[in-house]
Amino acid sequence: MIELDAIKTELGKLIEPLSEVKESLDLENKSRKVVELERQMEENDFWTDADKANAKVRELKAIKDSIETYQKLETQKDDIYALMEMAEEENDESLISDIQAEMADFTKTLDKLRLETLLSDEYDANNAILRLNAGAGGTESCDWCSMLYRMYTRWAEKHGFSVELLDMLDGDEAGIKSVAFQVNGLNAYGYLKGERGVHRLVRISPFNAQGKRQTSFVSLDVMPELSLDVELDIDEKDLRIDTYRSSGAGGQHINKTSSAIRITHIPTGVVVQCQNERSQFQNKDKAMQMLKSKLMMLKKEANAEKLSDIRGDVTQIGWGNQIRSYVLQPYTLVTDKRSGEKNSDVEGVLDGDLDSMIIAYLKWKSLGGAEVGGDDDE
Repeated sequence: MIELDAIKTELGKLIEPLSEVKESLDLENKSRKVVELERQMEENDFWTDADKANAKVRELKAIKDSIETYQKLETQKDDIYALMEMAEEENDESLISDIQAEMADFTKTLDKLRLETLLSDEYDANNAILRLNAGAGGTESCDWCSMLYRMYTRWAEKHGFSVELLDMLDGDEAGIKSVAFQVNGLNAYGYLKGERGVHRLVRISPFNAQGKRQTSFVSLDVMPELSLDVELDIDEKDLRIDTYRSSGAGGQHINKTSSAIRITHIPTGVVVQCQNERSQFQNKDKAMQMLKSKLMMLKKEANAEKLSDIRGDVTQIGWGNQIRSYVLQPYTLVTDKRSGEKNSDVEGVLDGDLDSMIIAYLKWKSLGGAEVGGDDDE
């Protein structure tokens, strides 16, 4: 049967990736870690520090989930081979649909686990804080900023993550000038950290009566959410704290009180702001959390030559600095400048189908990150 031959070939190509996942998971060490964490949870003072205890519980669940997922894949692989053998022996074509369904599930689960094995950096498991800023170009860039905000929220929804709006500044005519939001979920930062940079859109402008092709740029900064008790020496004298009236959605109360907070770290020029919470104190706490996250990441980068990073910018929001291009005219193609990954389904990507780009970036990064380039449409 031709269908079975195709499935055999497809499954055969996945055996090596499955072996690579097994090696990356280091199952023996993971099993030892499970025993160690379970022993700690049995100690009488385990819940004395609730935050640390909950972190260990989440860590244990994540480790167990990855072990169980790999074991499921091994079982599923054997089941698919058994079903194919049965179909051939009995010449039963009715089994093909079942085999195809098993293969689809096997491939999807393997891709997800392969992605998780690439997330091993210190803050990868944390929630992610994202900030989009429209570049030069007025309404065009603001509209592109709103499109990217929708893209990331759609991606989060598809992965079962929640999105928390922190701050938003609407465009003068349409779209968004800037927006800060938090994506909550296991490994959110690990998945999204590679999205940091300038994103470029090429399309026929809906705001240009002459129907000319327009290029727009938006920058994205991505930080891990860090708890307020993270040890980071910040001198109060180095901070300028401003309050202002919230301008975003939130009803009558939020627009009548100066509850929004903007904090400037004077030595570095890093600026963070939050207007989402109802009270000024809550907004200040969240803004301080964002500031700590930004300063911690700058400290990790430890590269004083990157002045744009030190000032809190991603890079100049314009031509030649983009990490990814989204071309809608004269053809449709999304291209990542770093990994070289391409996807012709631009509408799908803009609707949140970002996994191919994210996986390609993580693989590229794990191999040393030599820039591919050559993606620009003139």
